[in-house]
Amino acid sequence: MANIGKIARRSFLIGSVAIVGGVAFGVYKINADAPNPLRPKDGEATLNPFILINADGVTIITPRAEMGQGVHTTLAALVAEELDLAWEAVRVMHGPPAQAYYNSALLGMALPFKHYADTDFKHGLRQSIGKAGKLLSLQVTGGSTSMKDGYERMRHAGASAREALKLAGAERLGIDANDVTTKDGFVHGLDGAKFSYVELAEAAAKFKAPDPELRPSADWKLLGKSQPRVDMLGKSTGTAAYAIDTILPNMKFATVRMNPRRSGMVSFDATAALAMDGVEQVVDLGTGIGVIATNTWLAFQGAQAVEIEWESASYPETSTDLMGKIIGSLDSKANSTVRDDGDVSADIEGTEVKATYTVPWLAHATMEPMNATAVLTGGHLTVWSGNQAPVITRDKCAEAVGLTGDDVTVHTTLMGGGFGRRSESDFSVQAARLAAALPDTPIKMTWTREEDMQQDFYRPAATARFRGIVRDGRAQLLDGAIAAPSVSHQSMMRMTGNAAPGPDRAHVEAAADQPYAIENYRITGHLTDIDVPIGFWRSVASSFNGFFFDTFIDEMAHAAQTDPLEFRLDLARNEHEPSALTIEKVKQMSGWTGQTPDGIGRGIGFSHTFGTAVAVVVEVQEQDGQIHINKVWMACDVGTALDPAIIEAQMISGAIYGMSAAMMGEISFEDGQVQQGNFPDYDAIRMHTVPAFEVAILENAPHLGGVGEPGTPPSMPALGNALFDLTGVRARNLPFIKTYDLAT
Repeated sequence: MANIGKIARRSFLIGSVAIVGGVAFGVYKINADAPNPLRPKDGEATLNPFILINADGVTIITPRAEMGQGVHTTLAALVAEELDLAWEAVRVMHGPPAQAYYNSALLGMALPFKHYADTDFKHGLRQSIGKAGKLLSLQVTGGSTSMKDGYERMRHAGASAREALKLAGAERLGIDANDVTTKDGFVHGLDGAKFSYVELAEAAAKFKAPDPELRPSADWKLLGKSQPRVDMLGKSTGTAAYAIDTILPNMKFATVRMNPRRSGMVSFDATAALAMDGVEQVVDLGTGIGVIATNTWLAFQGAQAVEIEWESASYPETSTDLMGKIIGSLDSKANSTVRDDGDVSADIEGTEVKATYTVPWLAHATMEPMNATAVLTGGHLTVWSGNQAPVITRDKCAEAVGLTGDDVTVHTTLMGGGFGRRSESDFSVQAARLAAALPDTPIKMTWTREEDMQQDFYRPAATARFRGIVRDGRAQLLDGAIAAPSVSHQSMMRMTGNAAPGPDRAHVEAAADQPYAIENYRITGHLTDIDVPIGFWRSVASSFNGFFFDTFIDEMAHAAQTDPLEFRLDLARNEHEPSALTIEKVKQMSGWTGQTPDGIGRGIGFSHTFGTAVAVVVEVQEQDGQIHINKVWMACDVGTALDPAIIEAQMISGAIYGMSAAMMGEISFEDGQVQQGNFPDYDAIRMHTVPAFEVAILENAPHLGGVGEPGTPPSMPALGNALFDLTGVRARNLPFIKTYDLAT
């Protein structure tokens, strides 16, 4: 993050954050009409929200949040590539809540086209629809859209700034702009004279910034290569600032304790808590209480000392009853039939295959628990929060304390994990309400790990019922029904107050939209009405549909007595060449033969999600009575590889996240409340059980694909298929640890 507080020159404001002595550059035609959040003082100039040049150098303002996925690095590289900026000179800062930073790709992802079949026209239509995000101020990090959104926008910002600086340099030299060049943050004349971007910044602001053609990939110097991450030094030295690191003068500390059954509160008695040394205030939050104290530990202890009578849950109170309701909705009228090719009711000869699958509720379990800091002073609220949706966070906090959005400043910090959980604003709102209870005093509100686990917005439990027919080694029919609560409906109602009408396409992603040529192919989606709070979880519904669909493909392959990898390859080859090439690549990488020695199992998994084809081969081995994951091979086709190291890291991260969930992830309910409270009972793959990884990155797809989420869906079935290959036992219900003796 830029060190912007040490410069003693005149400043302009981003929200109410002082950026010292600078000028902002860059014109991007698609969102040129979005209001510029940079508000200069007299004598200062600003053209666009993305690039600042001041006495301290160049700062790139990123519209997306950094939660470990490397997005700040690649967004900065997109600008620096066109700006001719030396990489070591790049500094990055997250943008404030503003319409100008809207996500131009997110809404386009919802169009009901198969992503793998996007033509240039359909891709362009997605981009056009995505611009409607400006109307909603949709400043959201999610859906693996950060690079799709920034790929052209950030390059245009860098290119237009470069050209404005060239004009300023040419004017200073008294020569034509065609006779100057740029390199490493300087404008160069033909005679060897040069001026730094800092020297030219204010002069350049006088020029109408042009919108030049972007450089072809053949001329790229930074993009397409792995760059040192801009957050690497801070994270390596412990100086990186997360929300939980916020320290302010005269700060008080707080926590909350909310209804574990996710409903209301009948009454509470804070007598014992208020008698504790260091506990200063207990605040009624309606569905729970907040405790303000002189340190976080005392706040935790005080919250537990409050006697509370809770209301009962509004949903079935046990995991068994909840799953029963979800299974029952398979027989309800379908909400969607996104894929309906051929005739699945036809009398087709062949071997029939049937299977039913279930997966449990899952938590996000971010390493940094939910937290935020807030202070209310003179009718203005300031919030420090690791969040994925700054505008929504700002507006929700404003509403909670009776202010308008203009009266709230939100600082979006680095995040110790997000995975969709930090798109919610509940924890930020709680900090705001506690700050309102004690004005003029900064309040750092931190959840306990148990509160974090039990107040999550979960990945929903789900079930699927499949029927297929195979003949002559090939799939002739596939008919699937998928049931779960709707993540999209519930999350969008919380965030915007509205849920999109019509079929929920996202509910059947990674099942209805797979690049397989099956003549008779239908997927129906069935929504279950349950009040358990659910939200976006890494790869969302693709996380369970990837397991359902690809496991059933594996079962069909075995019923057809065909090699599972070749079975998938045959289905993909005539439907989508990039997907077929991805499967072929993982076959080559893993040395797949379809034969494994005793004690070794191998499984293939494939999903096309978020615009990216990912094929995974997992190898497992039985040793000393336990099953270990030996190695994982992954091939992905991202269309254009902007930073190979970050892509590789995200593929591995996604696979580990998915395999952790598949192996042991489960949130269970009893008496209406979650039974898990910390990592000992909601574990993940540990360092000593992480397998070796090999990742190949392909660029055959015509359009840029996502990176953060596509590695998760195929990792789960790949592991399950490997376990079947090893043991001969097929697990159709997660987590796998209930079926196999896995090393953990």
